[in-house]
Amino acid sequence: MLDCIVVGAGPAGGSAAYHLARRDRQVLLLEQAQLPRQKACAGGVSPQVARWFDCDLRSVVDHGVDRLRFTWKLGDPVEAELPSEEPFWMVRRDRFDHFLVEQAANLGARIEDGAAVTAVSAEGDGWLVTVGDRAYRSRTLIAADGARGPLAQWLGFPSQKRRYAQACELDVPLPARPDSTAHFEFGLVRNGYIWVFPKSDGYSIGIGTFRGNDATDFRGLLETYLAGFGVSADLDRIVPHPLCVWDGSQPLHRGSALLVGEAASLTDPFTAEGIRPALLSGMRAAEAIDRAIAGDRNALAGYSRTIQQEWGDSMAWAKRISSVFYRVPNLGYQIGIKRPTAPQRMAQILVGELDYSDIATRVIRRLTTGFLPGMR
Repeated sequence: MLDCIVVGAGPAGGSAAYHLARRDRQVLLLEQAQLPRQKACAGGVSPQVARWFDCDLRSVVDHGVDRLRFTWKLGDPVEAELPSEEPFWMVRRDRFDHFLVEQAANLGARIEDGAAVTAVSAEGDGWLVTVGDRAYRSRTLIAADGARGPLAQWLGFPSQKRRYAQACELDVPLPARPDSTAHFEFGLVRNGYIWVFPKSDGYSIGIGTFRGNDATDFRGLLETYLAGFGVSADLDRIVPHPLCVWDGSQPLHRGSALLVGEAASLTDPFTAEGIRPALLSGMRAAEAIDRAIAGDRNALAGYSRTIQQEWGDSMAWAKRISSVFYRVPNLGYQIGIKRPTAPQRMAQILVGELDYSDIATRVIRRLTTGFLPGMR
């Protein structure tokens, strides 16, 4: 009987397996793809996550960002320096995710890739997890299978709220290493933005949309933007994918099973940041399971409360800001980006030095009063 089975080897699953193995728990990590596996992702990570791990995450940082540049329909630029001493990290998900898995394995976690889970059922006080013709038994289970994974439903979370955003991303190679500026374009995309993040050998360029279900012409928008930005790319490689964004507090535990990462709908509904909450939830889930196995009957329920306090409370404000900002983005850009202190505040949120609750009341008041005649 295993202590825990973790399904999914992304940042949330890798973090959970690492922190369980670090506590000498018997953990099995199952991943349906062959490792290392590619993952479409902008790859931005706050350097503050380093304090959650004993291993050197900096060894798989691909590039750093120390400057932000915002534009409105390719013009009206605003720039800001990042406030932190260390640049904002840019990572490649195949290397970053696999590094976490390898560190978990070094601590004793058992890793099986090419292992698609085909069934999950409760068995006594634990779980029976089926992978093809094999079956594994575990006291606890962590679902880290992402935005479209089936485990939340299989585990009995039928009422879990799911709000999907859309994103697409592609890598654009360059002959020389780009500078350390991250670009954010508002105005061309309805209910979202275009990003350009530097990587060691080029750019990660993509689009995220966060409100409504309107069809988005990702190819046409990127074609327009790239022409103005001055680079070209093979747009036939664009494949939109879902993001499961935060949409309100909800239980993330059921019995001895926990949801983490995108399976728990933790992606930021304003910026689409997903790696930091994935790492956080994996760590907190591992801590809760460790306490539960040691005899703390309230530990798993405590996990849901902890994630709400440490992430959800801030995301409630992010959702409100997103709703107001993307409803009238031209006003949002003038009030929310062009004010002298606004870019610096956004930079502090990205690196984890502020959360949305620190700025939300002031930002929402400015945005909403801007809608009223005579009050702009």
